Amino acid sequence: MKSPNSLKTASLLACLVTAPHIHAQSSVTLYGIMDAGVRTASGLDPSNVRSAGNANMLNSGINTTSRLGFRGTEDLGGGLSALFFLESGLNINNGTTSNTSKFFDRGSFTGLKGDLGTLTVGRQNTLLSDAIFPVDPLATRFAGLNPNVALSALSSHQLGAEYGASGSSTGTYRLDNSAKYAYSFGNTTARVMHAFGNQADSNSKLSSNGASLDYRSNVLQATVAYHQFKTATNLTLNGFVSGIAVPVAAGKLNITYSGHTADTSTTAKTTNKILGLGGTWPLTPQLDLLVSHYRVNRSRTANADDGYNRTIAFLEYKLSTRSLVYLEADSTQWKNAYQGAGLKSSSTGLSAGIKHTF
Repeated sequence: MKSPNSLKTASLLACLVTAPHIHAQSSVTLYGIMDAGVRTASGLDPSNVRSAGNANMLNSGINTTSRLGFRGTEDLGGGLSALFFLESGLNINNGTTSNTSKFFDRGSFTGLKGDLGTLTVGRQNTLLSDAIFPVDPLATRFAGLNPNVALSALSSHQLGAEYGASGSSTGTYRLDNSAKYAYSFGNTTARVMHAFGNQADSNSKLSSNGASLDYRSNVLQATVAYHQFKTATNLTLNGFVSGIAVPVAAGKLNITYSGHTADTSTTAKTTNKILGLGGTWPLTPQLDLLVSHYRVNRSRTANADDGYNRTIAFLEYKLSTRSLVYLEADSTQWKNAYQGAGLKSSSTGLSAGIKHTF
């Protein structure tokens, strides 16, 4: 009898082999990003957690999170289409999935799209996550170190509780059991989202509600989003994201301001406020420089305020439309012992890698 792992492997290989045929028959696309690089860091461990020592490593997803996905649409006629999306995060340095409990951890939803808007249901990004991508100076590069991904979009909030039906006590970047509606008019897109807690005794526990507005034109991108999340004990987290991106000469300037306030107990709160400033400058047709600086301020009940300043820079050289190599450097200055007792007051890192999309 075949083992469960061999059956999963066989099923995945079957999908890969038949994908071109499926695509030709029903508009299903297989796609992915493969990103890996070598990195040396001081004051950070291989998972980018504050550390007392140094680390040398080969990591997956330094520039962009490695992933494998399937997406597709079907024309239903009359301007209406059905759609689906399945995406799994990968660690290509060791061949594992990023999330051991959810295979399609990065997204798993279906929906309908037409003249009246788009409705999707399943596991999908929060509106904070949707909002930060077009205005963050680095977009979603280096998600494990980018404060706008970790704290503004709550991918790694460090609050120790599950806010909304995220399936995790460490992050709330995506929500299970969610319904999202988007409607575009002119250059503006409005979104609303509700995630069900799926709790037998309550409609509010682990639930979430949000709304956002997004404006995009040739000269300006601007966004604002608000989202509220509940824990299983009805503690509340309220978060917001705002930002703009404007062209400057041949490049682009980005400014973001975001934050959240979370009940961490019935008597304690944590507030984070994050300012991001940076941009992209093409040095040659093939070479881009991306630089971003973030300031994080944290306040907690019965604790001194703390935080950190972090600068991240990328040089990206495009080998083709689908492949590039990159160099990355980062520096973090911790404020008021945010890093923890006995740890270094600053952290640095250097990375070099390659990214291929298909």
